[in-house]
Amino acid sequence: MAKEIADKGRITIDDKIAKSSTDVAVGDKLTISFGNKTLTVRVISLKETVKKDEATELYEIIAEDFKENFK
Repeated sequence: MAKEIADKGRITIDDKIAKSSTDVAVGDKLTISFGNKTLTVRVISLKETVKKDEATELYEIIAEDFKENFK
């Protein structure tokens, strides 16, 4: 899913459009847009493997925005 979102131009790293092959470094600011939500996080740590319950230790949420759909 992450590759698909990245290849559609919905992820930026430090305000530059990222592709699925773009390297990520500690300190980078990632903005991810999916559905009606935009999430901005800062990378705190990188690891080759990590358990699901430890993943939240690798980033901090900077902003979380929701767009409402009006019909």
